[in-house]
Amino acid sequence: MDNKIKTTAEALESSALWELYSAKVDRDGETRTENHVVSSGEGGQQARPKSEAEWAYERIVMYIQKFEETLDSDQEVGMGFVGGDVGTLRIQGMGFFAPDLITFYGEAPNGSKTQLVQHVSQLNVMLVSAPKEDEKAEPQRIGFRLAAKLNQKWDEPVL
Repeated sequence: MDNKIKTTAEALESSALWELYSAKVDRDGETRTENHVVSSGEGGQQARPKSEAEWAYERIVMYIQKFEETLDSDQEVGMGFVGGDVGTLRIQGMGFFAPDLITFYGEAPNGSKTQLVQHVSQLNVMLVSAPKEDEKAEPQRIGFRLAAKLNQKWDEPVL
């Protein structure tokens, strides 16, 4: 047992730093999630209240849902960038690493795997329409899948 005395801030920070959550929609339409709580303070319970990262994640999912409602059947949601060579990212998933990091998973226009990790204090998201990857397939609508998996997250046991 560790007898080190921690301040309240240190205890809360250490309990939140270990939560990692992500959800990705595969090309086959299957949604896969990762939820790791390696060590979250005394008793192994998830830190409450929600971190800045989790609040940002939930709100971005809502924006994606609303944006997808405006897309044509030959478009999917993407993300635009300023600077660098990438330009846009086809969003295939999102995640957060509490307390303050958000991540986006996807593909660049050339098909290369892409991941953006951003601190919540620097968060700017520009949603763009992107042509479907497979012209014959139904467009991927990840907003509602991400929201559904996030709701299930709270029903799963904490590690």
